[in-house]
Amino acid sequence: MALSGGPDSLALTAVAAALRPTTACIVDHGLQPDSAAVAETARAQAVALGCVDAQVVCVRVGNQGGPEAAARAARYAALGAYRGGPVLLAHTLDDQAETVLLGLGRGSGARSIAGMRPYDRPWCRPLLGVRRTTTHAACRELGLTAWQDPHNSDRRFTRSRLRLEVLPLLEDVLGGGVAEALARTATALREDTEFIDALAAQALPDTTAGTGLQVQALAGVPDPVRRRVIRGWLLAGGATGLTDKQIRGVDTLVTAWRGQGGVAVGSALRGERLIAERRDGALSMRREPV
Repeated sequence: MALSGGPDSLALTAVAAALRPTTACIVDHGLQPDSAAVAETARAQAVALGCVDAQVVCVRVGNQGGPEAAARAARYAALGAYRGGPVLLAHTLDDQAETVLLGLGRGSGARSIAGMRPYDRPWCRPLLGVRRTTTHAACRELGLTAWQDPHNSDRRFTRSRLRLEVLPLLEDVLGGGVAEALARTATALREDTEFIDALAAQALPDTTAGTGLQVQALAGVPDPVRRRVIRGWLLAGGATGLTDKQIRGVDTLVTAWRGQGGVAVGSALRGERLIAERRDGALSMRREPV
């Protein structure tokens, strides 16, 4: 169970600990002067709620991708290393709506707009259909004093501005129900995405040529399925941080080949990037330093 001490994770911890043996992991990002005290308070609350164990894990937050992304990466890495099984995360319907808006703004494709999955091993999000007001009310009813993260009201952070400015404006202009509508959109897109993923998995063996992809075989695959095959191939080759623009760029090496050079994508290995290129009728990848 990932516990921050905020109302969402505190309410979920109370429910989880009452239902079955639960271990709480509190990640101290060290980004605020009182972070150690906040983490220790959350640990004590977890024990009082009946968790069989509660541990504080301190992490060092980098700077890759901005402060929000760097903190999230450090947190997930810590939770992944600490876990002994499925990890409960307290994301709510409101978090899902914000995630969909972020995906729309970035133009990063249907997968991003599809938001978070209720279960994406090892991550479990049982509150994705629950509004944030409900978790706050649950804490009040249980007599729990939740930590209010000042970053959640800091307008320097994009997600905070979405929460405080954009979503309330959309609710006002569109007459309410926007958060629920965005969450429904995520569910519908996720179902479509998972179906295309399954088709891509079926098509992959017929398009594979050693460590590359056969252009001729790929050309006969329907467009969305072909791009999904390309995405899976890039990820399997060590690509990271893929965007829809990059995937479509690699796709043009199949559909609009004019002798153009390769497409650069990020690599999971520091100090290098991957180049997807077309050679001798196949897509291949090579590494080069950056």
